[in-house]
Amino acid sequence: MNSKSTKGIDIHTETFFQPEFSNVETDEFLFSYRITISNHNDFPVKLIRRHWFIYESNGSLKEVEGEGVVGVQPLINPGESYQYISACKLNSEIGKMEGSYLMKNINIDKTFSVMIPEMLLQVPFKLN
Repeated sequence: MNSKSTKGIDIHTETFFQPEFSNVETDEFLFSYRITISNHNDFPVKLIRRHWFIYESNGSLKEVEGEGVVGVQPLINPGESYQYISACKLNSEIGKMEGSYLMKNINIDKTFSVMIPEMLLQVPFKLN
């Protein structure tokens, strides 16, 4: 698990290789990840956008940007957390993801960026 704090927002990440949805022969490797976003501020925040950079060991780089996460723009009140699970498909056995969320302070209608810690995506048999 990796963690990073930015402007009162803690981001915790966990990654999981999904062998049942992967195909080694065709270089398709699926990884799921769970992200927990905790608001330690005294104001509510709304997650407006996500921006990811996905690097693969074969030299490929993908950039993903869009509204919210998993189809929602969650509102996270002070002292609360929001957790979601998503997935990423790679064409190599090792990669990483990193990026940021655009959050909005609901009380003053001001946006700010929160960094997402780097997540290593690696099939377990590559650890040997």
